[in-house]
Amino acid sequence: MGCQMMAALDHPSARAQNRLTRVSEWFDSWEQSLSRFRLDSELSQLNRSPGRMQSVSPVFWEVFQLSMDIAERSSGLISPLVLDALLQAGYSQGFELLKPSGNGINTKTGSPIPAVDRLQWDIKSHSIQLPPDMHLDFGGVAKGWAAHKAMNKLKIYAPALVDAGGDIAISGLRADGQPWPIAIADPMRPGDQLGMLRVGRCGIATSGTDYRRWKTGDDWQHHIIDPRTGRPAETDVLSVTVVAPTVMEAEMAAKVVLISGSQRGPEWLEDQPHLEGLVVLEDGSILKSLNFEQLFSE
Repeated sequence: MGCQMMAALDHPSARAQNRLTRVSEWFDSWEQSLSRFRLDSELSQLNRSPGRMQSVSPVFWEVFQLSMDIAERSSGLISPLVLDALLQAGYSQGFELLKPSGNGINTKTGSPIPAVDRLQWDIKSHSIQLPPDMHLDFGGVAKGWAAHKAMNKLKIYAPALVDAGGDIAISGLRADGQPWPIAIADPMRPGDQLGMLRVGRCGIATSGTDYRRWKTGDDWQHHIIDPRTGRPAETDVLSVTVVAPTVMEAEMAAKVVLISGSQRGPEWLEDQPHLEGLVVLEDGSILKSLNFEQLFSE
């Protein structure tokens, strides 16, 4: 999925340790369905077969339905149809393999991402058909889903935390009743942190333009596509960290705030009573939702 994974169980038993060894197997299996970086994955095979109704696995169907729900709840700011825009921007392989390129998107032009209602699917047969000009990439939705799924598998043994590339799913307080400490990285000073979150059961996600960046020609690109333009989002927000009831909600909200920018993004966040967040702007200023300080210490 193009990122590092980490899982923790707050219990010293050998049984808990043995369960942790299964996590890499789960993620490998999910990648085989959901990763665009594997040419033989279920996702890649579907993208190579437009115009034909194809049945998909239960895992793929679950993530596909989740992505449709998130597209609707985000009013189209999060879309699973951004693959072509990502490729045009130069994000054609795992981030660790990206090199500066003279090719890529013209940052001054682009095409809006098509609406997801152009997709066709059948609930009974769990089948999907892509139009010839549309291709799927589940991106952060798949990461958040995988973190949540792995956490649910682990929590029956002990309090669990799973971090999938910054998308963090936490089952509840630690075994001693204390919250988990989660550092928030400082996007202005790599290696430093802005402070610590102390949380129990929740999901946490951070989206930013500070890490997954690459140069295409003379222009810096990043991986957060604005479906309204089909280009990397033009925003004055550098990074967003959101705490939500689930990591999937946190992932969605962080991207909505980042794409929306410093005027509309924080206002949207405050209108969501079940969300708390911290927003770092490109000028270094920091905005926090009303109750974020209850979870945060510098």
